Amino acid sequence: MLAGALALPLARPRSAHASTWPERPIRLIVTFPPGGASDIAARVIAPVLAEQLGQPIVIENKPGAGSTIGASLVAQAPNDGYTLLMSNSAPLSISPALMPQGGYDALASFDHIAYVGAVPTVFVVHPSVPVSSFAELTAWIRAQAQPVQYGSGGLASVGQIVGELYSRQTGARLQHIPYKGSGAMRNDLLGGQIRFAVDALPQNLPFLRSGQLRLLAVTTRLPVPQAPDIPAVGQLGYPGLIAENFIGISGPAGLPEAVSQRLNDAIALVLDVPAIRAKLEGQGFVLARKSPAEFTDFVRRQAEDWGPVVRATGASL
Repeated sequence: MLAGALALPLARPRSAHASTWPERPIRLIVTFPPGGASDIAARVIAPVLAEQLGQPIVIENKPGAGSTIGASLVAQAPNDGYTLLMSNSAPLSISPALMPQGGYDALASFDHIAYVGAVPTVFVVHPSVPVSSFAELTAWIRAQAQPVQYGSGGLASVGQIVGELYSRQTGARLQHIPYKGSGAMRNDLLGGQIRFAVDALPQNLPFLRSGQLRLLAVTTRLPVPQAPDIPAVGQLGYPGLIAENFIGISGPAGLPEAVSQRLNDAIALVLDVPAIRAKLEGQGFVLARKSPAEFTDFVRRQAEDWGPVVRATGASL
């Protein structure tokens, strides 16, 4: 189906090196299990990127240790363009603050090739929770005799950190339940085994539409187009809860410039395909274009901004 949507010119080789790359399949490392935002985006993008590059893109889920296992694998891989990272805030902005000796540096160890977009985070509850607003959620949690459990996609996830910040800023007593991926957590949330979670918008948006889950707030300054009726924490008087996760594609430091440029060009073409944009945006991703230099600067600024916040929560791996 997508082949017909891809009536676009292929990125042309820019050098002799680029004309021979890629000559074999490319690994795309996702640092979370299947079902999370990074995995969703990777599986939308990879088949079309493979058509652009003329080689298969093999997605490998390498979760664990706050996403540092997958990120370390890419950081230590040969810088030949055949091992790439589905980069996101967990391994590049959060885990380095929790585990400074994690074996890689978010800037020095990677070339940040292509920014894909932002991933809004939401406060989500099972319908059995007797609340219909963010304020009611806070009041309900405060009224409980014991800390309320909240789920996230795992240790060092944006969900964990936002939950910790929420607890500190509102006085709502919470107990973090880290899952091995958002998919497992969401199954328990849908079944009512856990009734509150802080998670990415894309994987929860379908359940908002079906009425199976209730989304109470999004961690942005203003509401997002995909869910305009969900209030933003910036509007609700909690600017300290504004948190932007992101997804992009990075590689080991020192990639040949021609390879990095061809990847950037190819990913830009993929994200210009109307069917791909519609699918990603329809699931809650906020797409944007950044050059490699702009993406690198974004990673630098996010690490600087998140570091003190993460350490202040007292979170640990």
